[in-house]
Amino acid sequence: MAQPVKRKAAKKQSKAPFSKGKGLLVILLIVLMGLFWIGSISLWKTYPIQGERQLISVNNGETYTRFIDSLAKENKVKLPIVLKIYQKFMIHDSLKAGVYEVRRGMSVRQVLNMMSNAENAQMNRILVIEGTTFKQLIERLQQDPLVDKTVVNLPTSEMVQALGIPYAHLEGLFAPNTYFYNKGESDKKILLDLYHHQMENLDAAWAARAPNLPYKNKYEALTMASIIEKETSLDKELPQVAGVFVRRLQQGMRLQTDPTVIYGMGERYQGKLTKDDLRTPTAYNTYTMAGLPPTPIALAGKKAIQAALHPDQSNNIYFVATGNGGHTFTANLEDHNRAVQQYLAVLRAKKSGATP
Repeated sequence: MAQPVKRKAAKKQSKAPFSKGKGLLVILLIVLMGLFWIGSISLWKTYPIQGERQLISVNNGETYTRFIDSLAKENKVKLPIVLKIYQKFMIHDSLKAGVYEVRRGMSVRQVLNMMSNAENAQMNRILVIEGTTFKQLIERLQQDPLVDKTVVNLPTSEMVQALGIPYAHLEGLFAPNTYFYNKGESDKKILLDLYHHQMENLDAAWAARAPNLPYKNKYEALTMASIIEKETSLDKELPQVAGVFVRRLQQGMRLQTDPTVIYGMGERYQGKLTKDDLRTPTAYNTYTMAGLPPTPIALAGKKAIQAALHPDQSNNIYFVATGNGGHTFTANLEDHNRAVQQYLAVLRAKKSGATP
């Protein structure tokens, strides 16, 4: 009677390894199916475009993380974390600025891979931001691998001669905007395009300028526009800032604007102005000199140029930051001093952690 019992037990033991292996296989299939599903809705998903081809512009300095987040926000991709993991471990490179052509049927993975190599760009995107200096523009072109360098590495005097621009000082003469050029376009062509755009903006605004402005010529208007550009980032404040500076010139007051002092200091400026800096004369220190500085101090945008030639008609001759964005404009010293105290109170409140 013992033998049948032993044979029965042996049968049961022989089934156990088979059942365990089958379970592992099922788990593995589930995992593979899950990974395939995740990939199908993220990496291998067709990149959504309108039409057969679409251009995508990538800004200089933009990161994969920011690019993927923007795609997710626009509901163009799902599971952005998967895309970020793929980029980190499989692409091993940074997002390259340029204009890329995405064709219908390309997957998200293909698009991400394409943007890691600037050679894949169809066009080069040149972004010139309002308020940047000519020096910063030149550095941007020098560092751009898609620009053919023919003049940007020359000394300024030779660059002026090579460009054929009738000004000895090149600051402010180039229009901020977003431009698209073919890969390998020369820096000379780019700079001349920006110069002609700026002159067109200035000529049009000068022809339609308001009466009785304190400028001898349109170059002085451009100089004023560059100061206005550096004083506020709010479009609605541009005519107000222009009005303050125009009235100061008309009344024989000094402009007393910090951006001109900073520009005149050049490399000596380390991020903070002191009282000594304001008292130290330079060709651009509008605390120690009367009138406008000799040249623009930055690249002024079209709106700042318009403001310089169409200032507001208030009586304000002072303005100070609010500490919470924007400025307070006032017409007399008493109100201005009060606004200054309010600004200092906001700064103290922020420093102490209290609500201003």
